[in-house]
Amino acid sequence: MTADQINDSEWITMTTPNTRKSPLRIAVLGSGSGSNCQSIIDAITAGELFAEIVCVISDVEDATILDRAKKHGIPATYISGAPFKTKIDADAQRQYIAHLQAYDTEVVVLAGFMRIIKQDILDAFDGRVINIHPSLLPAFPGLQAWKQALDYGTKVAGCTVHFVDEGTDTGPIIIQKAVSVATDDTPETLHTRILEQEHIAYPEALRAMVNNSLSASGRRISNTAI
Repeated sequence: MTADQINDSEWITMTTPNTRKSPLRIAVLGSGSGSNCQSIIDAITAGELFAEIVCVISDVEDATILDRAKKHGIPATYISGAPFKTKIDADAQRQYIAHLQAYDTEVVVLAGFMRIIKQDILDAFDGRVINIHPSLLPAFPGLQAWKQALDYGTKVAGCTVHFVDEGTDTGPIIIQKAVSVATDDTPETLHTRILEQEHIAYPEALRAMVNNSLSASGRRISNTAI
């Protein structure tokens, strides 16, 4: 089933407005440094996001995101995605699902998770898996989107928080943040500025989910709080 064929409400599965009495239970999946995970931790700590990160999972055994989680007392687990490099095999999927369900996960947050999420996980957390991508989707999906944007000569780049579907960076868009591309930008400088906006966008998207201020019309997601 494509995203265009789903019911309007399928992407919006949070509680009704002003009825949440406990923090949103977030699980974070990441493969690298975990700076977006840290931005969510910081927003929670500052009282800006009524949520808790119940667990962090990485497919990389020595990923820095696991160290970040442990530093904040968050359960951190390595679950291999082998033998594949860019997707999760059936056995690993079952391990991921069991671990996420053991922590009563409400929303699965992908933060630099470098594997394609397969249908079993999407079915287990229907409409509750979100990702952040360093481009203004649908432009420049895939790897090194900031370099793609720079090579293409675009004048505006940015980041996108979106629901995850069966495609690659194709799910309905929740929030986007734009970044101007300077004439002297390098891939590194542009990526740095995009990452700064990612750290703003992810907590903002999660706040909208906590507040149940997202509404859907097909693929179009609106934030009624704005």
